[in-house]
Amino acid sequence: METQRIDCFEDLIAWQKARVLTRQVYCLTNEGTLARDFGLRDQMRRSAVSIMANIAEGFERHRLGEFHQFLSVAKSSLAELRSHLYVALDAGYCTETQFQGLMTHAIEVDKIIGGLRASIQKQHKNT
Repeated sequence: METQRIDCFEDLIAWQKARVLTRQVYCLTNEGTLARDFGLRDQMRRSAVSIMANIAEGFERHRLGEFHQFLSVAKSSLAELRSHLYVALDAGYCTETQFQGLMTHAIEVDKIIGGLRASIQKQHKNT
């Protein structure tokens, strides 16, 4: 099986999916009472943006060990976002359907980042 070379972070599926998730978070946080809960709204946005940013920054370091570390930070930001989603649901800021849609996408991103981290770790051990 031929491996495709990734030349820029925008080509990473993990970054692309994180971008979609971030867009979804911004759409949710622009609506209703959540838009007026500045603390939670801003925390949700920051954690979503952090996922994308850490994937990009880690890739651009061009060192496997650093990329792995930045992917770990991205996963941590994703866990933070998932926790914030529960707060939004419990506070009545989103519907169960909105919550499930975002959570499903967040879990997908988490699995992709986890797989990428495992691949990077394997490559790093082999060098």
